[in-house]
Amino acid sequence: MSLKGQITEDMKAAMKAGDKDRLKVVRLALAAIKQVEVDKRIEMDDAAVLATLTKMVKQRRDSIEQFEKGDREDLAKIERDEIAVLQDYLPEQLSGDELAAMVDEVIQATGAEGIRDMGKVMGQIKARAAGRADMGAVSATVKERLNAL
Repeated sequence: MSLKGQITEDMKAAMKAGDKDRLKVVRLALAAIKQVEVDKRIEMDDAAVLATLTKMVKQRRDSIEQFEKGDREDLAKIERDEIAVLQDYLPEQLSGDELAAMVDEVIQATGAEGIRDMGKVMGQIKARAAGRADMGAVSATVKERLNAL
């Protein structure tokens, strides 16, 4: 079953179970997917759905940061709960050690010699770690490793 199909089935299950909080988040995810499909006039595959869900998680993390700055812990908790539901559909995140090992491997494979090769390295890592790592953290790790060369 496709990821989009799984999300649709989960929406039905949440409706039957009366789980209003989960239902709300699943509907938001389906609405975001549908919006992209309508805007681009395409049928999204699993990779595109993952990208949309990752973007939703990133938006919520940004909101949490802003809510915490504004002493609105109640709203930050709602965002954290939404992230927990969305992460059920995302692949398991890479640990720091796994990410560092992947960066080192790609640097060796591409023959990168310094910071000017960052684009080449990031392109390879982006393909390998799609949906499994925060690209901001990946970029910082790559930059650190390339500066050490």
